[in-house]
Amino acid sequence: MAKKTKKAAPKKKKSAAKRPAAKAAPKKKIAAAPRPAVRSAPAARTSASPKFTVSTAIEITATFPDSMGLTAKVAAAVAAENVNILAGTGYSASGLRRKATFTLIVDNLEKAERALERIGADEIQDSMVLFVETENRVGALEKMARAIANAGINIYYFYSTTSSGKTATCVFKTADDQKAIRVLRSA
Repeated sequence: MAKKTKKAAPKKKKSAAKRPAAKAAPKKKIAAAPRPAVRSAPAARTSASPKFTVSTAIEITATFPDSMGLTAKVAAAVAAENVNILAGTGYSASGLRRKATFTLIVDNLEKAERALERIGADEIQDSMVLFVETENRVGALEKMARAIANAGINIYYFYSTTSSGKTATCVFKTADDQKAIRVLRSA
């Protein structure tokens, strides 16, 4: 048995009311964040794609017993040491293991580690990661990830954010960070 389908009636166009343009608020200058102790690499380019720079950074991963207000506690402890967080993630799987994990790139590794120990970190590990800055454009992440994958390097994880709307920062941990640096430098 064939079903009958109704044709949708054409939608009426709504006329947009013209509004006067709002005055743009004066832009505030934001002080540049200090960079982590990194080894800089020259800018890498791929044809018709965003430019990017790659360097290495040391990332701290700390685990804690999960509790209400833990993110505020971690942030306060690091700030009390006058340490700037340049990139970071935090997550909890409380229903499964009652632990929270924080991963931070900071401008002073030793002070941050002491602060995290003082507030009860169960475990703190350091790891080298790739710290990549790029233009905030469609396809930027794909270009970097594709170059790494085409070189036969597995990406274990990444996280990224935009800072000014014009630039983005990506952090990668790969199976071979040194080779990934060479690949990104020559891309």
